[in-house]
Amino acid sequence: MLELMGERGHVETRIAHVSLTRNLDVEGTRLTELARRASMSKQAMGELVDQCAELGLVDRVADPSDRRARIVMFTPAGRKWLDAFRDAVDIAEQEMRAELGKPTMDAILKGLVVYGAQFDTLDDLS
Repeated sequence: MLELMGERGHVETRIAHVSLTRNLDVEGTRLTELARRASMSKQAMGELVDQCAELGLVDRVADPSDRRARIVMFTPAGRKWLDAFRDAVDIAEQEMRAELGKPTMDAILKGLVVYGAQFDTLDDLS
């Protein structure tokens, strides 16, 4: 994935950044929620946000529902990064399917869905 992102001009991408970007809603998400979704401390997520902000991928803006709070949002450059990441995922999946064959890849994807459902904490909101 990182190699594919680099080929598309996103050489700054690190695997740790995905812990932020995969948990960030397109309309924005509070830092505390990002940390909860990624199962990491607010401080660690804050560092990732700072890194991605320095890269121009995200920005912190006032939360319209509570002006004291801040939300993290993709910048226009961050949305382009997100599109490139989605394309890279598609390419990687096609490459895996070509290497492993359709039946094996289908089994892997089915297993990942089951695995993900067991550990999805987003539905556990009280």
